[in-house]
Amino acid sequence: MHVIRMKNCAFFARHGVLDAEETLGQRFYVDAELTVEAGGALAEDRIDATVDYGVAFSVIQEIITGRRRYLIEALALEVAKALCQRFPPIVSAAITVRKPNAPVQGVLDYVEATVVWPQ
Repeated sequence: MHVIRMKNCAFFARHGVLDAEETLGQRFYVDAELTVEAGGALAEDRIDATVDYGVAFSVIQEIITGRRRYLIEALALEVAKALCQRFPPIVSAAITVRKPNAPVQGVLDYVEATVVWPQ
């Protein structure tokens, strides 16, 4: 096994419960921690037998910038499922979605949710 981590992938999107979140949009950040069955990919230096993180980034981007979701947890789950489906060597995917401008009455750096798939 090996682990591929993608940190702080940034996207502008329009997710959230409030109408203003859809109207204004904001930046979202995604971390992906992918546990991958090594197979022959490492020994043979074969990209086609592992996870191409350029393609993985595109999968994440398509989901995060796509259809509006009310919950960042739902976004994380959709990303995790899509990555596992796209790349069969992935044994598990831990996806974290961060929302720095969450509409709360208080001061915080961000709200984040992490989903692990399969559970």
